Amino acid sequence: MKHISILIPQGETSLSNIEATYKMFSMVNQTLDRMKKAPLFKIQLVGLNKETALTNGLFTVKPDMTYDEVAKTDLIIIPAVHGDINKVLSDNSDFIPWIIKQYKTGAEVVSLCIGAFILASTGLLKGRSCTTHWLMADEFRKMFPDVNLMPYKIITDEGGIYTSGGAYSSLNLLLYLVEKFAGRDMAINSSKIFEIDIERNSQSLFIIFHGQKDHEDEVIKKAQDFIEHNYQGKITVDHLADMFAISRRHLERRFKKATSNTVVEYMQRVRIEAAKMSLETIRENVNEVMYNVGYTDTKAFRMIFKKITGLSPIEYRNKYSKDKAA
Repeated sequence: MKHISILIPQGETSLSNIEATYKMFSMVNQTLDRMKKAPLFKIQLVGLNKETALTNGLFTVKPDMTYDEVAKTDLIIIPAVHGDINKVLSDNSDFIPWIIKQYKTGAEVVSLCIGAFILASTGLLKGRSCTTHWLMADEFRKMFPDVNLMPYKIITDEGGIYTSGGAYSSLNLLLYLVEKFAGRDMAINSSKIFEIDIERNSQSLFIIFHGQKDHEDEVIKKAQDFIEHNYQGKITVDHLADMFAISRRHLERRFKKATSNTVVEYMQRVRIEAAKMSLETIRENVNEVMYNVGYTDTKAFRMIFKKITGLSPIEYRNKYSKDKAA
């Protein structure tokens, strides 16, 4: 039987992550029981204390045991945490050596959504890939530059360490784990019971691009502003470099460092975000939308749109158009 430790961090912790994890693995045991088979999982809530107040005391969770009472576990689940990340990490620092010790003695570790910050603070993600909620991607990169963040991913799996993307994409990781430990048939059964799309593998579709201006490079901020106000026209990297009197190479290096995108990638994302808004609200055809956001090559526009959103422009309109919703 695999022992699962669902951590109960101090502070603003996602109750939905905790409950969904508990229910998902419990449902597997219940299904096996109906089949007259032995349960696969022993699921316990593990806290820093015997009683943990969450969300400013609005909820209280009583863990089954404290972390120092768990001598050996097989799977550690870290739910999403919210609020001031530095405070969250400080309040839950006692978990860190315990997680490291359990991993080194054979446990696997899972982070759901923003729980990736706690996982990354263990050092176990150094040099590895992970994902988290796309809204927290910039802050994550700054805090953990030695981790290969992949914010478009729904799930990562590297060496017994698993992470999930934002919010309810954690359900897809839980299904993935059910399939890994209990088989494909059980995962399909769970996806039907909980009504989860088992094949979703990207959170690109849900990302809203707000620009990446949480940095101190004023020249790059001006370049970003110029792109955002002139994206319909032809903008080249050389043009921007001349405008700000710096070399192209220097501009590209500073732009990538400040925004985590190349200049070209940034222009693409600004244009595609504008195209998304048009497809959601305006009745122009796809070619008109394409021209209005600065593209003239239909094939290139469709290819870039799908790369960023995971859908073709027509598929996106069919999914999100206000007219379709009505």
